[in-house]
Amino acid sequence: MTKIDAGTSARRGLAWRLLPVVLLALVAAAFFASGLHRYLTFEALRAHRGGLLAWVDAHAVLAALVFVAVYAAGIVLLPPSGTLMTLTGGFVFGAAAGTGLVVVGATAGATALFLVARFALGDCLRKRAGAGIQRMRAGFCENELSYMLVLRLVPLFPFWLVNLAPAFLGVRLRTFVLGTFFGIIPGTAVFAVFGAGLGSILDANRELSLAGVLTPEIVGALVGLALLALAPVVYKKIKARAA
Repeated sequence: MTKIDAGTSARRGLAWRLLPVVLLALVAAAFFASGLHRYLTFEALRAHRGGLLAWVDAHAVLAALVFVAVYAAGIVLLPPSGTLMTLTGGFVFGAAAGTGLVVVGATAGATALFLVARFALGDCLRKRAGAGIQRMRAGFCENELSYMLVLRLVPLFPFWLVNLAPAFLGVRLRTFVLGTFFGIIPGTAVFAVFGAGLGSILDANRELSLAGVLTPEIVGALVGLALLALAPVVYKKIKARAA
């Protein structure tokens, strides 16, 4: 193969890898151009509360499927909407069902972003990574499920960042899905329970405040779960040193 043919092949490969990113950008542009993002606000929920609850009561199964699809799309196209959609899930479907639907939708949306990032840029960035990044990647992958659970349990980093970073660190798809699904359950349940009581805020026409959701006690509980998830990592290190 000549240098020209190799260059052409490389450009085609890059264009093919970037295709999901381009498609995602086009979908995002259409989403914002249509004005659909205006419905993912607390004001829209307040304005359409009655109609939304009536429609959910009349079409329970369809409403659940639509909610999961909208949540997944929101995670991909409008990441900051996740908190409000979680509250809405608890408000519309109740704390238990809302938690389940949110976890499914959030995992689906997060997985879509993870796959796009890994397919489009993962291999390219890993090849250009320095020795320090390669060592971090190796350490992360050695205990990837534990680290994924910690990243999901403790709300230290934005949800979208935790969707993208594992793609560049070589985390397996199965591990990413399992770590996301189980890791977001506790935090999701907290916000869904808060959302189940959202009716009183709407009835009183008060502004939504999330200041009291992640209390020190709840944060402490999440940190405790994260430390428990790290237990296998600590055990491996102690066993290795003893050997």
